[in-house]
Amino acid sequence: MTLALGMIEVYGVPAAIEAGDAMCKAARITLVGYENTDLGRITVLIRGAVGEVNVAIAAGLEAIPRVNGGEVLSHHIIPRPHENLEYVLPIYQSVNIEQFNSDILFPPPLSA
Repeated sequence: MTLALGMIEVYGVPAAIEAGDAMCKAARITLVGYENTDLGRITVLIRGAVGEVNVAIAAGLEAIPRVNGGEVLSHHIIPRPHENLEYVLPIYQSVNIEQFNSDILFPPPLSA
């Protein structure tokens, strides 16, 4: 399954961190990273199933105005990015983030 790519571009580090936090809390996605593109313009990159990325992007966009001075510049979702993008852009899932991409395991019930 190809993972969707979600992107939100904002002004400033606080808005980028708030967007990333809101997206991670709202859906089962992986925060791939932040790209500082130019003069405080920061793009937050996420990967996951298309539906999860849609939910996460919506949550991120809703969270940014709560930051003092937070401003959305752009956002976009690519449902099925071409595999060559993984070699050109920093959107691959590396071993550094595997620990955050695991299932949540609940203990078995006390009474069986």
